[in-house]
Amino acid sequence: MAQQKISAAFIRGGTSKGVFFHARDLPVEQDRRDRIFLQALGSPDGYERQLNGLGGGISSLSKAVMIAPSNHPEADIDYTFAQVAVNEPIVDYAATCGNLSSAVGPFAIDEGLLKVDDGETVVRVFNTNTSKIYHARFAVKDSFAFVNGDQAIPGVSGTGAPIALEYLDPGGSRTTGLLPTGNPIDRLELGDGNAIEASLIDSTNPVAFVRVIDLKADISRLPADLDTDRTLMDRIDQIRRAAAVSMGMAETPEDAALSNPKIALVGAPAEFHDLSGNQHTAESVDICVRAVSMGNVHRALPLTLSMCLATACKTPGSIPNQIMREIDDDADVRLGNPSGVIVAGAKVEQAGNQWNVRHCRVVRTQRRLMEGSILIPEFV
Repeated sequence: MAQQKISAAFIRGGTSKGVFFHARDLPVEQDRRDRIFLQALGSPDGYERQLNGLGGGISSLSKAVMIAPSNHPEADIDYTFAQVAVNEPIVDYAATCGNLSSAVGPFAIDEGLLKVDDGETVVRVFNTNTSKIYHARFAVKDSFAFVNGDQAIPGVSGTGAPIALEYLDPGGSRTTGLLPTGNPIDRLELGDGNAIEASLIDSTNPVAFVRVIDLKADISRLPADLDTDRTLMDRIDQIRRAAAVSMGMAETPEDAALSNPKIALVGAPAEFHDLSGNQHTAESVDICVRAVSMGNVHRALPLTLSMCLATACKTPGSIPNQIMREIDDDADVRLGNPSGVIVAGAKVEQAGNQWNVRHCRVVRTQRRLMEGSILIPEFV
């Protein structure tokens, strides 16, 4: 049976990889589009390897992106992110991907969706998942996004050209505001009858931050080791479900989406070894973190979670704010994670009795790995 060809590009953005499509080349009907995404990535796969597609067997490598010119008066490009589950036939639009957002502006330039002069340019992007705008600032040479450079990021070998991202007014991406409950710390009642304190923060993505010591977990353990700790992972799943209800994202724990809120285990600055074997001293970080999304501990810190953690660190009274190293108000935060140290910034301000985040910022790299057509079975 013949397969249908759909124009696509396979791109690394930050510490993620995804298949990028033009919206014009995809069906309007979401169910048909979802079937294409599932086939493209190779899901569902009970072996969790996605050998029959371009996915890599983990959530950070099982992603699809849809790009189109924007009708938003303050944006140039629309960016829709789809998280494709590895072992289930699920395509989730409840979250966005900050890492792949670094490749959206370059994709628009390389595909001719925008015409700009050589030199530094800014692409204004409207993310349809969160209805938020961010700016991507990067260099253009010979009408293409510049790729070569000396910018290194944890979790990616080699270097590349820097992509500076600034998320504008990122609070309330999926909820009512930066603090959906109005509190810097909430007490969550879990399904097993126990309770735990958490800071429920929504900046670029909703995240529940919990103290690693409250879970009696060892934050220095590698992600693969933590994944095999079923008691810990089951407890984290209960936290995710309870947090979703408290943040107004689900009516009951059973209704909670798999992708959001994300869970972050945070601890005070401490010495650790990253996945490459490099040693990091306690003095080189301001806070340590392990991120859980789509049921797995991430090997690298998701970018939206990095920015949300930077925001939480700047929010008085939150758990991250209480346990992080004391730094200047305007300083960026050094986040110790399994792949090394990510630096992220946020500007948090008080307005009356509420706290708002003006912007978040971080620097990434991206690289187009392959372009052409992806082949999809005709029955889709």
